[in-house]
Amino acid sequence: MNDNFKILAVFEYSTEAHVTKSRLDADGFSTMLMDEKTIDSDPLISNAIGGVKLLVHKNDFEKATKIYNEIRTYQKDKTGNDLFCPNCNSSRILIAPLKRKNIFYMLFPFFEKTKHICNDCKTVF
Repeated sequence: MNDNFKILAVFEYSTEAHVTKSRLDADGFSTMLMDEKTIDSDPLISNAIGGVKLLVHKNDFEKATKIYNEIRTYQKDKTGNDLFCPNCNSSRILIAPLKRKNIFYMLFPFFEKTKHICNDCKTVF
């Protein structure tokens, strides 16, 4: 990886990455995708290699992060309504990374309960 670029976001499929990349390119940011062709040739290995990485030039990283946080998709409840953070009342909610605290959850991660994280204050609930 080029030392002048930083990973802004990781996507499971290249089509998702291209949507965000197109927006950032239109705003004049220098971007590129990593592992795009590998995952396009075999989409089943996306989780194994860590997905398609969207890279942004390190000088533009903070501005690109602000734009990405504005356009990214946030979680909704089962009826399609926004979820709100219990700490700061923000509606910018993402799915929190799995903890996999013990061997059972490592072997059967689908049994672990889904948690959410606020993109603003980083509260996990």
